[in-house]
Amino acid sequence: MRAVIRSRAFQSPTQQRWVATRPTCSGAGKTTYLPADAINKKPKSPFYFDPGYALFAKRPTPPFPPSFLSPPSESLSDPLSTHNRSRDRRSYVNGEIIRGATNGDDAVLVAENFIGANDGVGAWASREKGHAALWSRLILHFWALEAERDASVTDDATSAEPNPVQYLQKAYEQTKTATSAPSEWYGTTTACGALLHSTVKEPKTPLLYVTNLGDSQCLIIRPKDKSIIYKTSEQCHWFDCPRQLGTNSPDTPIANAVMDKIPIEENDVVLAMSDGVVDNLWEHEVLTKVVDSIRKWESGEGGEASGDRAGGAGGGMLLVAEELVKAARNIAEDPYAESPYMEKAVEEGLAMEGGKLDDISVVAALCRKRGV
Repeated sequence: MRAVIRSRAFQSPTQQRWVATRPTCSGAGKTTYLPADAINKKPKSPFYFDPGYALFAKRPTPPFPPSFLSPPSESLSDPLSTHNRSRDRRSYVNGEIIRGATNGDDAVLVAENFIGANDGVGAWASREKGHAALWSRLILHFWALEAERDASVTDDATSAEPNPVQYLQKAYEQTKTATSAPSEWYGTTTACGALLHSTVKEPKTPLLYVTNLGDSQCLIIRPKDKSIIYKTSEQCHWFDCPRQLGTNSPDTPIANAVMDKIPIEENDVVLAMSDGVVDNLWEHEVLTKVVDSIRKWESGEGGEASGDRAGGAGGGMLLVAEELVKAARNIAEDPYAESPYMEKAVEEGLAMEGGKLDDISVVAALCRKRGV
């Protein structure tokens, strides 16, 4: 990989200090919402994700429409029965809280055996009833639900072969239904998710089922070797127009999503990222940032942690995600930086320089083995 020099020669000292001290994320955490009665809240696979996520939105997320803000009344004779809940900041579909977290037009979801990052197409913000953020969030919500339902039908969750593309197809169909008449909402989104499973035969080893449609990206990094062992391939109709699910798009999961099954190892790091990262950082920069952040965490830096810090466990993935968002944002807001997006544009004959200001969403997950 070629080295890239990030140019800040034209920035004033004041601008340089601002870059160094500004807030790095608009949201971060170790997991997104999962209800207490989730079908498959505790998967039986011997492996699990120790995750963290970080977010930066280029503009505030638009409010979800009223039909997704209040669960249905428990009784037709008690129309105000949900009044107290309708004023909270959570959003509902089919009477239950929508899983995941929204970031501008992006959405992420973090669970013990599934992570995802969807990138809603922001151009819908200029259309009447356009709401890409709703589409990106709902598809992740239904996708996670389908994965849970399928894994719950067997006594041993490691004995069945998952079908993430089929889960995504069902999620897409349910999202179309949820956003259709009488209250129509338009939008499109890319989709990228990684489902952690395991082999059936002993000794059980971790398997990752990665599904992608569009230009969000999943990377698998092996920190001990300082190497990238897998990455998804970008799917585009043309420059800056990725494959996407939603209103007026010809793309569907069954026809266009790509699923790969990758054997991984304990302490491998799985990243699910929107193109706000991959348009601003080259792969070797992502790799270096992940490895350096883990080393920083292992040395005792980067916040409090209970228990083992080895390999980035115990909260290290939150640091990894935050550092990646910070690095991508530095380039996105630098009009003189070199970036992958700039390189692609030049190859298309377009004159541009600098990073690409976009929503930046990162989920980082460490593969861990359960204690005996």
